[in-house]
Amino acid sequence: MRKPHILILFALLSHGFVCLADKPMNVLMIAVDDLNHWVTYTGRNAQTRTPNIHRLAEMGTAFTNAHCTVPACNPSRASLMSGMRASTTGCYTNGDSPWTDFIAEGLGLEHHLKKNGYSTLAAGKIYHSFGIGPGYESGWDEYFKTPKQPSGGADKNEGFHEKVVTKMTDQTLADWDAADYAITQLGRDHDNPFFIACGLFKPHLAWAVPQKYYDMFPLETIDLPPYLENDLDDIPPAGIKMAKPGGDHAKMLKNKRWKKAIQSYLACIAYTDMNIGRILDALEKSRYKDNTLVVLWSDHGWSLGEKQHWRKFALWEETTRTTMVWAVPGLTNPGTICDRPVDYLTIYPTMCDLLGLPTPDHVEGKSIRPLLKDPEAKFNTVAITTHGYMNHTVRTDRWRYIRYADGSEELYDHSNDPYEFTNLARNPEMAKSKARLAKLLPKKNVKPVNAASNGGKK
Repeated sequence: MRKPHILILFALLSHGFVCLADKPMNVLMIAVDDLNHWVTYTGRNAQTRTPNIHRLAEMGTAFTNAHCTVPACNPSRASLMSGMRASTTGCYTNGDSPWTDFIAEGLGLEHHLKKNGYSTLAAGKIYHSFGIGPGYESGWDEYFKTPKQPSGGADKNEGFHEKVVTKMTDQTLADWDAADYAITQLGRDHDNPFFIACGLFKPHLAWAVPQKYYDMFPLETIDLPPYLENDLDDIPPAGIKMAKPGGDHAKMLKNKRWKKAIQSYLACIAYTDMNIGRILDALEKSRYKDNTLVVLWSDHGWSLGEKQHWRKFALWEETTRTTMVWAVPGLTNPGTICDRPVDYLTIYPTMCDLLGLPTPDHVEGKSIRPLLKDPEAKFNTVAITTHGYMNHTVRTDRWRYIRYADGSEELYDHSNDPYEFTNLARNPEMAKSKARLAKLLPKKNVKPVNAASNGGKK
């Protein structure tokens, strides 16, 4: 039997949460696939157009230094939603599918909220369950699946290597239906507090969206990201193996499609931003506007030629750094920016903290509620990302330290090298800094069951 609202309210008040009258806090979670930090509020790429993500940022606290726990869809989502690191569960790569073989039923955020009286409602890609699916169905009261394909029928590899021009409309893609589902739920009467999870697929491949979004970014105006042609010269073999310079990047140079690919990526981001705007419009018009917290996250970053690397599947800034925004009525101050490094293990415990619920024992992260209230609060946190067995990186305010399974290292000083051009790991003067950072890496490293996880492959 569902927990009565009065008990939920008591839990909220006992934890000092600010809410209105007798209304418990609802949750709207928007998950975006393959979106890096090319959004307006980070300032990382001046070409991008994300007015609605910026609009959400103006509603609450936006994080400029948020990082995934794994730079791949399957393990990143499994980690975020379970609150456990890949090195704890053994779910390291996309090849470790289904993720349900690694994480027991009942540990997900949706299960926890459902047990505590929330209606759990979802659409689109939340977990990586052979495409669009719920994972464990027991965690969801309702999971809407659209018959449309996320790619709009375009081949994902074709969409990567050239701009796909189709007769698409906004409604052609599955993301329209996922957003529609969230919009419908926001317009309904709900007997219980709700957890609405809306997963948007773009800018995942194929990079195919209606032509009007390409027209927003004329090819002649496209700038390449900052890069060095010899950027891999100081990278150890383990890092070069992840970069795969002879793969996607070599094809881009040969086909002279680097700028076209960036144009397509920006177009897909703009399409997703449009759908986010539709959802925010519905929230603002709804009766739930003043008692619904919103969290937006992307499952990992994306490289577009930096270090001669494309896609995710690496441990550098472009592949780990993401977009994350929290807007919490009664707590976050509108339009605040937090530059502290955080990773996605914080999402599960923060949600529990905000809703006045206990955090399950298996959850490894800690709540960032203090940073939501005051981005300058004293709060010690770092971001840790894992790609494959024993390949880790730790990101602090100043440093990125990478240590691969073979013991090789990279070290970057973000105070004067924001694009990680210079690997300082071989500098003897950096020995103490490396040793200090190495102590922050995961102590538990479950051996992989999938051979590909040893090398940090897909």
